[in-house]
Amino acid sequence: MPVISIEQLSPDLALKPLYVIHGEEDLLRVEALDTLRAAAKQQGYLNREVYTADNSFDWNELLQSAGSMGLFADLKLLEIHIPNGKPGKNGGDALQSLAENLLEDTVIIVMLPKLERAQTQAKWFGALAAYGVVLEAKAVSGAALPQWIRGRLNALNLNIEPDALALFAERVEGNLLAAKQEIDKLALLHPAGHLVNMADAEAAVANVARFDVFQLAGAWMSGDGLRVARLLEGLEAEGEEPVLLLWAVAEDIRTLIRLTAALKQGQSIQAVRNSLRLWGDKQTLAPMAVKRISISRLLAALQDCARIDRIIKGAEDGNAWAEFKHLVTGLAL
Repeated sequence: MPVISIEQLSPDLALKPLYVIHGEEDLLRVEALDTLRAAAKQQGYLNREVYTADNSFDWNELLQSAGSMGLFADLKLLEIHIPNGKPGKNGGDALQSLAENLLEDTVIIVMLPKLERAQTQAKWFGALAAYGVVLEAKAVSGAALPQWIRGRLNALNLNIEPDALALFAERVEGNLLAAKQEIDKLALLHPAGHLVNMADAEAAVANVARFDVFQLAGAWMSGDGLRVARLLEGLEAEGEEPVLLLWAVAEDIRTLIRLTAALKQGQSIQAVRNSLRLWGDKQTLAPMAVKRISISRLLAALQDCARIDRIIKGAEDGNAWAEFKHLVTGLAL
């Protein structure tokens, strides 16, 4: 069955026998689960069984319970939560069996976290995807966040001015749950049809932005110097140590160096995508970066990474954070 957008879910949908929810955005995963629960209740699936598959979970017990459901007339909702996304061999076999032997009176929801590439290519996930509806809770990027916020406000009969929207997005970036809470707060504070202005946003929306190394990579690779500066300030304010950040930036620089060499040899982006791990946004960001940053600058930046690493380890004098900010800001120019 096809992958569909979580945003397309509603309690009025015609339920399918199997749903798979996964992805990195916790809020969207929980909302999808709540929507499916509401749809199941509305359509008569009043009996709900919930299983959490930890390391000691008995998959045979689940299979026996699922098999016994078909013996009774009641419509049932079966939830299988796998917090680590790794069911193991027994779990994988059980999930594959469930997917291939769906029951008419049972709706199954398999709840998973963000999955790695190896997990999405496993036989058990392939079976779930083949027989069920896959709902992926993708992270809302910084570029997509304003439109997401506007859509949520519109759903609550509120609108927002462009400058207020920019402030809103800046204050909640990287923290979608907080964004939802602030949207709900605005809906409580203002009547339907209200146009949220800058004063409303400044008064109501807390500064709860969260920053991470992946956002930073996207910013410097795309050459967004102002965003790089803001992310670096946020990361430092949050107490982030430069060790992991430096490692990630150095790895990305090495990737760009290898990509530059591959392109000079006449290879295509598609040909080297997997070997260089150009997945997600990096598939478009990395080619942009190598067009903008010369190989000599990349090699010099890699040497700077080594010097900052020595500062972090105490082998050389200097301020690691200051040097790191200078390095990444330079890469964005």
